[in-house]
Parts: sequence; structure tokens; C-alpha cells
Amino acid sequence: MRIRALLGALLAALTLAPGAAAAPRPIVRPADEASKSGVELGSELYAGNCATCHGIAGVGTPIGPRLRGVGALAPDFYLSTGYMPLGSAHEQPIRVRVLLDKRERDAITAYVASLGKGPAVPTPDPASGDVAEGRELFTEHCAGCHQVVAEGGIMPGAKAPPLNRATPVQIAEAVRIGPYVMPDFSKKDITDAQLNSIIAYVRYAQDPYDAGGWGISHLGPFSEGMVTWLLAVVVLVATCVLLGKRMRAS
Repeated sequence: MRIRALLGALLAALTLAPGAAAAPRPIVRPADEASKSGVELGSELYAGNCATCHGIAGVGTPIGPRLRGVGALAPDFYLSTGYMPLGSAHEQPIRVRVLLDKRERDAITAYVASLGKGPAVPTPDPASGDVAEGRELFTEHCAGCHQVVAEGGIMPGAKAPPLNRATPVQIAEAVRIGPYVMPDFSKKDITDAQLNSIIAYVRYAQDPYDAGGWGISHLGPFSEGMVTWLLAVVVLVATCVLLGKRMRAS
């Protein structure tokens, strides 16, 4: 826990450093949300919070991609994770506190989906997946950025987020759309059955079972090496102190 706290403090320092992601803008809401239908509410929320970057009716702008034809898949992912709305279009979207309630998110998702035919929100079934197969697939396709323990990592110009808070639906959505610098994987690259196995493994990695020994927060070889060196230093210092006492006594 102490290691995780130190890493959390480091991450907070990086977040507060110059050039870190800007805070999300306040949500613009219509005055009478309760009286509006889903798509109607979604269109007004979209106009107030999304159109600046993504353009009127999702036509796109130089700072925001076109949303016509993305279906419900992309908006559901970006809104449910708090990736959108962004404080700045030039920053990497990161998981933050979600500022829109579920009805508002569903309304915007329905509105964007109405702009053109596109993929629906997936319905993964990780219970039908195989954790061992999922680990192999995750190692092959995902561990280069997210680490094999799904704790995230750093790459040139971007941060691969940890997956400890990702839901099965969000994992399935991310695999298909490839948010930010992540590549997208079609059903030819990763089948739905294989995706279920990947999700099953990520869910296991979120709360792995320790058969024995010390888990060290499951942060991988770097933390294990640091702990080993710290323990070795204590042993070496104690050995030197004992040898010194014996030499003085003789």
C-alpha cells in the first residue's frame, strides 16, 4: 500500500505540473431537462458541450473528429469514462470524475448514434472467456503499453492508463475504437470470443489472487527489484555493524 501511495503522489505531481491536462469545462445544461425526450435532450447537451470541437450535427472541426457514423460505441465509451468533455482539445483524454449523469450520457449517446448508422454499445460476456488465453492475448496485443499486469505505463507523448477501473463494456469499447494513440482492433484482429477472454484476464488482474508470498501491489518487476534492494541494504548494513562489533571486541 505504501508503494501504491508513493506512486499515486508521483502521478499527482505529474498531473499538476505545467502542461498537464486541463480541468474539464463546466457542463452546460438546458433549464428543463426532465421535460425533454432522450434525443432532444441529447441534441441540446451536445450543442452546449460538444459542438465546439465536433461541429454542428457531428460534422467535425479541425480540432475534433467527425462523429457521423460512429454509432453509440464511441460516445458511450468517452462519456462513461469521463474522457469527454475535455478541458482542452490539445490534451490527452484521461479518466476523471464523470460530470454527466447516466440519463444525460445516454441522451448524448442516442443523439450521436442518430446522426448516422454505426456500431452499438457492445455486450461482452467475460464469464465465457478463458483467463489463461486472455493473458496470452493481452500480453501480445496490450502489455507493450499497459504492462502485463494492466497497471498502465508511459510512452512517447502519451500515457497508457491503468485498467483497474475499466468495466467489461469499456474494455470492449476501447479495443474496437482505439482511443487516443491506442490502435483499434477489428473482429478479424481480435474476435468477440477472444475479446471475452481478454476482458476475463483484465478483470482477474484488477484483483488477482495471491497463492502465497507478498504481492507488492502487483506493480511488476520494477517495484519487486526496488523492494529487493531495500531489503538487501538493510541486511548488508546489519552485517557490517555486527562484524564491526566483533572486530572491536577481539
